[in-house]
Amino acid sequence: MKAMLIELAQGLRERLNGIGEWLAPLGLRVILAWEFWESGMEKLNGQNWFADVPWASWQVGFPWPFNLLPVDANWFLATWSELIFAVMLLLGLFTRFTAFSLFIVTVVATVAVHWPNSWDSLSELWKGYAITAKGDFGNFKLPLLFMIMLLPLILKGPGKLSLDTLLVRAAGVGPAADRGDALAWGIALVALGLPLAMMIPTLGFVLAGVGVLAAIASRLLRV
Repeated sequence: MKAMLIELAQGLRERLNGIGEWLAPLGLRVILAWEFWESGMEKLNGQNWFADVPWASWQVGFPWPFNLLPVDANWFLATWSELIFAVMLLLGLFTRFTAFSLFIVTVVATVAVHWPNSWDSLSELWKGYAITAKGDFGNFKLPLLFMIMLLPLILKGPGKLSLDTLLVRAAGVGPAADRGDALAWGIALVALGLPLAMMIPTLGFVLAGVGVLAAIASRLLRV
């Protein structure tokens, strides 16, 4: 009886894994593409409200290097990045690059608009975990959810129902080996740590530093 239950559970797990490779990434791609498309269309059909914010005329709110650009340039970049990458994400085209680009867009938007101007403790920072128009303590709940939803697409790719998969098959290239080695961890930590450093410098640079050390160790020790 026990062996039969284990076999049934194993069979169900394998079937769900197979379905998940088709549907799970697709669900994330569709909802994120919709959200970024709507945000881009709102900017395209609306006024440049970057210029209406008191700090915008001096670009105080944007992190480097975006604080070096004019307000109109940042508005243009934000608008068309959201529109173009939303379509690419929906199609599953260059998905890891697309998802990471939208991750950067979201981090910059969080730092410039949704992050609290100042906070002295984690309890104060936590007050900004909200969806509100007031934003006295920030309102970074929604962009944080978007970043978390983008992570599986950055790390695992678009799934089988995507143009990326069709392109790989057309090129006759098999899927890469699923390796969780130190070099892969290092690249991932650096790629995620540097954008996060715009919001929480200590955490971001620590993650990036650990990533660099992991990458170096992987080359030296061949792990």
